[in-house]
Amino acid sequence: MDIIVKISEELGIKKTQTEAAVKLIDEGNTIPFIARYRKEVTGALNDEQLRNLHERLVYLRNLEERKETVLNSIEEQGKLTEELKAQILAAETMVVVEDLYRPYKPKRRTRAIIAKEKGLEPLANVISLQMISTSLIEEAAKYIDAEKEVNSAEEAIAGAKDIIAESISDEADYRSKIRDLTVKNGRLISIAKDPEAETVYEMYYDFNEPVAKLAGHRVLAVNRGENEKILTVKIEAPVEDIIRYLEKQIIVKDNPETTPVLQEVIVDAYERLIAPSIEREIRSDLTEKAEDGAIKVFGKNLEQLLMQPPIAGQVVLGWDPAFRTGCKLAVVDPTGKVLDTTVIYPTAPQNKIEEAKLVLKKLISKYHITLISLGNGTASRESEQVIVDLLKEIPVKVQYIIVNESGASVYSASKLATEEFPNFDVGQRSATSMARRLQDPLAELVKIDPKSIGVGQYQHDMNQKKLSETLGGVVEDCVNKVGVDLNTASASLLEYISGISKTIAKNIVAYREENGQFDNRKQLLKVAKLGPKAFEQCAGFMRINGGKHPLDATGVHPESYEATEKLLEKLGYTLEDVTNRKVEGISKKVSNYDKLAEELGIGAITLQDIVKELEKPARDPREDMPKPILRSDVLEMKDLTPGMILKGTVRNVIDFGAFVDIGVHQDGLVHISQICDKYIKHPLEVVSVGDIVEVKVMSVDVKKQRIQLTMKLNS
Repeated sequence: MDIIVKISEELGIKKTQTEAAVKLIDEGNTIPFIARYRKEVTGALNDEQLRNLHERLVYLRNLEERKETVLNSIEEQGKLTEELKAQILAAETMVVVEDLYRPYKPKRRTRAIIAKEKGLEPLANVISLQMISTSLIEEAAKYIDAEKEVNSAEEAIAGAKDIIAESISDEADYRSKIRDLTVKNGRLISIAKDPEAETVYEMYYDFNEPVAKLAGHRVLAVNRGENEKILTVKIEAPVEDIIRYLEKQIIVKDNPETTPVLQEVIVDAYERLIAPSIEREIRSDLTEKAEDGAIKVFGKNLEQLLMQPPIAGQVVLGWDPAFRTGCKLAVVDPTGKVLDTTVIYPTAPQNKIEEAKLVLKKLISKYHITLISLGNGTASRESEQVIVDLLKEIPVKVQYIIVNESGASVYSASKLATEEFPNFDVGQRSATSMARRLQDPLAELVKIDPKSIGVGQYQHDMNQKKLSETLGGVVEDCVNKVGVDLNTASASLLEYISGISKTIAKNIVAYREENGQFDNRKQLLKVAKLGPKAFEQCAGFMRINGGKHPLDATGVHPESYEATEKLLEKLGYTLEDVTNRKVEGISKKVSNYDKLAEELGIGAITLQDIVKELEKPARDPREDMPKPILRSDVLEMKDLTPGMILKGTVRNVIDFGAFVDIGVHQDGLVHISQICDKYIKHPLEVVSVGDIVEVKVMSVDVKKQRIQLTMKLNS
């Protein structure tokens, strides 16, 4: 197989683009670096295309490797024909390769192998060829042999049947057709082990749906119910169609002696040998596809969450709510530095509301707090009421926002948090995280395992390696899109930068502590273990504000500095103009990018990127995202009435809808059918995590804590 051609066809890109990307990946370049600084070479493939390309490249290379192993194994057995070799080489999936290899794969001692050892293979061949002219019993009697433990004609026939059954099971074409028939016409059925039990799987207690139409989230839900021993799950295959197909292939002569035997063998081969493995394969394939779909959605949600715009320039009070142990508070300045921490007890059982308000008023006055970031965990509703009452009593304008605290407890108890705040307890760290994840969501959320951030579904049931790789890739792409301040970035943020390992990230922080701030990008080469290759990969994503070279504060790569300086000179600008943000109209001065790029000795795409960067140096791509809703009043579930229209923030997007935070501590569900008037396959076509949307309340169930919303405001 020509892997380059195959990938190009699958991704709908040119062969030259695939070749260039594969070469760059093989040379050790990272996806963010290739996507940002090698557009010329790849024809501007973006990070998503490059990640898909890389995933397929790994799969297809493994496939070719497996083919090689299989061919060698069959050749060693002296059974490799030109036809079989051609079939294996042409196979496009692992399943097909394994089907073709099955007859030659070393097996444990099966019933068929034992029958062959008893010398019954010739009898099996005679039956298979349907050539018997005498009675089958007479033919089988020739194989009675006490030494080989064949004591009767019936025993000989039984052994021959085992041999034929296995040969039917090993036939790749049959398995392929049976798999197709089962996928096309089979049904997935699940029933409850205890129909009276109340569980979250009740809708699957008597579930029956065609395999071909199964939604991914249903597959994952059924799997989980089965793992928790609540459901019994099976695939009901179109058995009659399958048996009819096999009979048509195998019984080619009307022979009264062999036909009944072969009919029996076909049923046995299917039920005993083929059906169980085909069911396993189909369920495994359904699960893999469902996981891939769920991981993709998780990745999109995570990207939206990480790319939330930072709330800059505000002193924030982080509030980690709780009952018995009190609410932990942390005051954080605009740079993320912790100014103060304390504990208040406005919630049950202490209910010291007035005392808590007094502490809050003092903190707001002393540190000029303008924003309160309240975690959405236990006691959040009660804390919110205290905040709203307080805001009415004070003369200054302070707003609050409820932040999703998923992962905060994981971070607070982690080794990383202990290193960052050795003198803080878990609550103080959590309150600090509440404030910081509002000030700079990306910088704070990278400290948490992406799986714990809470924007997916069934994440604990998935292939953890694949999930971690995908989510790690999302975090990496986001961090590199935004870039990091080399002099303030934490090691946890730096390690996601292209070319930077965990060790190098720690070395950068250590270098900073020993030698003071970096004043130019080239100093990175003095950091332990950061060689020329790592420098090439990371330099463009590192920002130095107020350094020696104005371009160090931009996304222009050092390899393009010379060309950039020539460009500025040619168009009548200086490097100082870049520092002073006086290069805004530069794009209007470029009439012909191709011609100018040739003069400067760079590519036209690179030139366009440089011009864009100079117009808005160090521009944060997160500025384009919707800003979070800041609140100053409280709404409770009992305040909601059908028909009410509210603004909300999309918190999570899943296969069947989107959960929207409308400020009542219980996210409402907008079912996929209520997102828009036109038909959509997936909610992500219309909404993303972090979107600010207008919704109408359809129904409220206070007892079950369920809110049904619609985005169809006119319906």
